[in-house]
Amino acid sequence: MFLKNTIKRIKDAHNWVKNHRQLLMLLLAIVIMLILGGCYMGDHSTMLAIVIGGVAGGKHVVDEPLTTDLTHEAAPGLLLNEIDQQIVKIRPMATPIDQLSRCAGSKHSGSMIVEYHNVDTKPTLTTMSQAYSEPDDGEATTDSTRPIIHTANDEIFDASDTILVQGTYGYEPDGVTQSMQELVLYVLSRDTTNGLRVQAVNGKKIGSVEGCLPSISRGAVLIRMGRAATELDVMSPQFEALPHKASQFCQIFKMQVEESTMQKLANKEVDWTMNDQEEAAVYDMRLGMEKSFLFGVKARVWDNNKKENVMLTGGIWHQAGKEYAYGDDGFTQETIIDLMREAFTGNAGSKRKILIGGSELIGYLNKLDYNRVITASDTVTKWGIDFTELRSKFGTLYVLLSEVFDECGMESAGMIIDPEYLQKYTHVPFSAETLNLKASGVRNVDATVLTEASCLVLRYPKAHMRIIKM
Repeated sequence: MFLKNTIKRIKDAHNWVKNHRQLLMLLLAIVIMLILGGCYMGDHSTMLAIVIGGVAGGKHVVDEPLTTDLTHEAAPGLLLNEIDQQIVKIRPMATPIDQLSRCAGSKHSGSMIVEYHNVDTKPTLTTMSQAYSEPDDGEATTDSTRPIIHTANDEIFDASDTILVQGTYGYEPDGVTQSMQELVLYVLSRDTTNGLRVQAVNGKKIGSVEGCLPSISRGAVLIRMGRAATELDVMSPQFEALPHKASQFCQIFKMQVEESTMQKLANKEVDWTMNDQEEAAVYDMRLGMEKSFLFGVKARVWDNNKKENVMLTGGIWHQAGKEYAYGDDGFTQETIIDLMREAFTGNAGSKRKILIGGSELIGYLNKLDYNRVITASDTVTKWGIDFTELRSKFGTLYVLLSEVFDECGMESAGMIIDPEYLQKYTHVPFSAETLNLKASGVRNVDATVLTEASCLVLRYPKAHMRIIKM
């Protein structure tokens, strides 16, 4: 009897399942989808967002527009989030300035206009703007021992400074025999209109007057040395170093990538996806930014069609405080030493700098036979870029070919940059935003817009140098 009843219950259950098969399948599908995707409950309405696996391992969103939040959840890594960390891996050798600025980090700017201050080191040398002629025998007076000289930059000197006159030799204590030591001057006073009143430390005896200033030619180099105080001096002329205020415009860089739905569904000979398009777009965008960061002109341009101002950033090429010119014959051991001396001295910069240049300039450097004074080492990797290291007693240069110089018609030019004083300001960080053009009825495409608003500035301009061909 028990067995008979059990068999009857099984048959009834089977018949019920058979009669309600479609309802059960629908309920089962809903349960599976809820487990896989989850649902979002609002206060006044209920929305169901289902994410289910595709045949090829992809994922699809059902009953809700595709948003960046869902994309990050369903397909991690698809969108270029935290893009600075990712774009530095996209062909870094082609955009060294942009690469360096991203690896070194940037400062956030709360405005599209960046204001900053520069403080350069006080200049240490100048030249004679007018020649000084010593008096003839019998015409020397006490004024000949403390005459006024005129320089190209009197402002760098103060009372009690000492000056070395390069190439002009002083005299022995007798004032008659010329010394092997160069002439040294002591500054008595400075007048902003009448030049410097000086006294010769190792001056010349003219007639009966000792300590006269000998003749100094126009253009002679004057080197500012240390101050000399007396025993009773308590004070000294003040030293002022006031920062110079400068400004820079952030430029809004944009790049948009689209792929139609039909293009996405079509069979392809190679696996070319939206991610590949985004990577190519980032590379092209970085190339454009590199040119703007190097050679751009700071300006505001009125777009009459859009009725808006367009802000353009200024390039660091024009911000560099030094310039070195070489001849048509390229470089020799001597001119390379002169180049490195100019790059590493007189600016209080670091002893490791970057030299980027066009193919002609880099070709000249490659043709040199290096020796123990100037040495070229193997490749050195810094900031994700492979440099060739060029070492001297003055400092070390990381050398790299930049095809941006070639594209801008500057094959023979280059630039030495001190990475310690290259600063990036970012108003809008590099980001990727998905546009829902389908829902808005614009186009049946998947669209991504890449955006950054940023600029570069050179702190301590004299730590950086342009290299040009005469």
